[in-house]
Amino acid sequence: MKVLSAALLAAWLPLGAMAAKPLTICTDANPEGFDVVQYNSLVTTNASADVLMSRLVEYDAAAGKLRPGLARSWEASPDGLSYTFHLRTDAAFHSTDYFKPTRKLNADDVAFTFDRMLNPDNPWYKTAPAGYPHAQAMQFPKLIKAVRKLDAQTVRFELNYPEATFLSSLTMGFASIYSAEYAAQLLAAGKTAELNSKPIGTGPFILKSFVKDALVRYAPNPAYFGAKPKVSALIYAITPDSSVRLQKLRAGECQIALSPKPQDVQSAQADARLRVWQTPAFMTAFVAFNSQKKPLDSPQVRQAINLAFDKASYLKAVFGNGAIAANLVYPPNTWSYDKTIKPYPYDPAQAKKLLAQAGYPDGFDIDVWVRPSGSTLNPSPKAGAEMLQADLAKVGIRLRIQVLEWGELIKRGKAGEHQMLFMGWAGDNGDPDNFLTPQFSCSAVQSGTNFARHCDARLDKLIADGKKTADFKARGKLYQSAQRLIHDQALWLPLAHPTAYVLARKEVSGFAVNPYGRVDFSAAAVK
Repeated sequence: MKVLSAALLAAWLPLGAMAAKPLTICTDANPEGFDVVQYNSLVTTNASADVLMSRLVEYDAAAGKLRPGLARSWEASPDGLSYTFHLRTDAAFHSTDYFKPTRKLNADDVAFTFDRMLNPDNPWYKTAPAGYPHAQAMQFPKLIKAVRKLDAQTVRFELNYPEATFLSSLTMGFASIYSAEYAAQLLAAGKTAELNSKPIGTGPFILKSFVKDALVRYAPNPAYFGAKPKVSALIYAITPDSSVRLQKLRAGECQIALSPKPQDVQSAQADARLRVWQTPAFMTAFVAFNSQKKPLDSPQVRQAINLAFDKASYLKAVFGNGAIAANLVYPPNTWSYDKTIKPYPYDPAQAKKLLAQAGYPDGFDIDVWVRPSGSTLNPSPKAGAEMLQADLAKVGIRLRIQVLEWGELIKRGKAGEHQMLFMGWAGDNGDPDNFLTPQFSCSAVQSGTNFARHCDARLDKLIADGKKTADFKARGKLYQSAQRLIHDQALWLPLAHPTAYVLARKEVSGFAVNPYGRVDFSAAAVK
């Protein structure tokens, strides 16, 4: 009998029999934690909800539609006041050295997940120090009357009023389903904080370890109900510097690099060992004005800042060819986008006039916060902040730049401590409400995701009315009126709608860049 060489054996074996390899992702920042309902940053969603958790309903970005998740099917009542979900029977929670599930997913887990966020009498309700920002911003406490278990595999959501965006909201990271059994174990042991450091989900990977500023390590979930992961391990190598991420990619220390700078994209395109994935992103980069703090409580001041900034030069310097100018809240290819609203031009002279009319003829001193490391929504934070500083100085505004670590910036920004801050927002699906409710509703001021800190009764009603009708034409008109108010009040300095790029080594397959910034490594493989 002949012995095959390793090379011949590898060529002879079918792909499924090949030994899986680890996949290392060079990512830009630490997750804030792993109890995703407490947070609202995309970095945290990608490190927790998208690898560890699953939701009743998922959003298929490629097809642009909802698909079954932990619910195999669902139906809505004719009046839109109830949704009944039929759960799959093969979804198992992670088995680890700190938790061994005794049963599969059932309706108790769904009921617990939402009762925790919505019911102040639930013993878990107060375990999130800053509350539940997305649930509160999306107005779930007001919307959901009850979540009822009909039987072990059937659960019904009863609503106080119909809402066209309810199902799509369930695809967001904060709607990930938690184990009621694990929660009861932690509560009985007085270890509720461990839900944030020792998470349990039904997703394709299991958390093994997290070392801040270094690594997040995951193992494939052997009990995953979907197609089993094709890698032996998933590793997030936390690498804040974009150029270092590219260096590690070239050296083979990581196989995928997220959030590259434009010049890194160009460099990767010229490297035969690498590939570049790209897609227009459903995202907006902006500078938020805290309208609760002087002098930013004045619409004229906010308008003046918009007029004083040379956005075209900023886009060229920071994004290269990797973005288009943002004039409104969401990208122009989004349904309901109001093309009739003219952007603020670059007009320093008019900016000075508005400042004088607002009572600031000599300008003022103000702070802007910015993160230290680049991301898809802000590839060069320092360069962008300095360009804003230089432009505002020309009209008498003396801008002080403060660099804050990403987690600290998010935490303090949600608390409303900022005056101005560079921020970005990514919608979870193609619905305009993914921008409007979390960024401009009054409830989002309370939850902290409304970085403009602006509560306007007229705007709030337009957003709420838009969610209550399933008529796209009627919703579109309401959202266009909302855009007009946001623009006229100058609640943001809109910056860019970026192209989302992901760099990878050519031996990687099965991954696609997502226009919403989310990641799915469940089908990724390394040759």
